[in-house]
Amino acid sequence: MRPKIQLAKTRSEKIANVIGYAALLFLLFFFFSKIMTLPAEIPLHYNGDTVDRYGSKWTTIIIVIIAIALHIGMTVLERKPHIHNYPARINEKNAAQFYRVSVQILNYTKNTTAVLMVFVTYDLLQLHAQVSPFFWVLLIMILLIPVWGFIKMQRIPD
Repeated sequence: MRPKIQLAKTRSEKIANVIGYAALLFLLFFFFSKIMTLPAEIPLHYNGDTVDRYGSKWTTIIIVIIAIALHIGMTVLERKPHIHNYPARINEKNAAQFYRVSVQILNYTKNTTAVLMVFVTYDLLQLHAQVSPFFWVLLIMILLIPVWGFIKMQRIPD
């Protein structure tokens, strides 16, 4: 049985949370302020610069719902590091270190995802045919955060 350890948030985790919550607030504000000004049907998917699917403007609310659900789910999971998956070498001496890294992976992924969802929604509701280049940077960050965490876990002594 793994120990249940309460970890205080680090400064970087607190900053990431502020950014994540601000992104979600902006997402909600932007979505509800913009949705009423759009036509009933908007482009929902592009093949390059060509629209290949139209749909109701209200279809885009799923992005907002997914963003909020992911944020809530990852926040709950972040608070329970003892249930995360760890290497077999975790023990009472190094559990706090493993927990810290696992919580950071979740925290940074959660908040980067919130910012990414803002960019997706912004581009979609502004009727842009192409996503912002920053979208790709955020997507790569989301993919690299776990890699960074796993490398960090490999350095934790037995």
